[in-house]
Amino acid sequence: MTVDQAGMRVERVQLGVRMEKRLVKVLKGLAEFNNETLGELLERIVLHSFDPVEGDEGESCASPHGKQALAAITELGKIYGMDFDVHATRKFEREPVDLVVDDL
Repeated sequence: MTVDQAGMRVERVQLGVRMEKRLVKVLKGLAEFNNETLGELLERIVLHSFDPVEGDEGESCASPHGKQALAAITELGKIYGMDFDVHATRKFEREPVDLVVDDL
């Protein structure tokens, strides 16, 4: 457990998730570009996704990425063959998972 800059206790947990391989490579590259861990990047992305754009609630959210990071994302996507975006229609194959997380 750690304490953040505002003095709040922050307890992080390990979680197992499955994500599309090329997307993970882009995320890892972006985290390196931002000089942060993959976990820090994901926390920032998720927290910003909870922050709606005023007047467009439910349709838009704030982005944690500046112009340089967005350019890096585009380049990393090309490098790792991530040829889809948020609006792409893709089906994820779901595999049975025996992992149960009760204590969250």
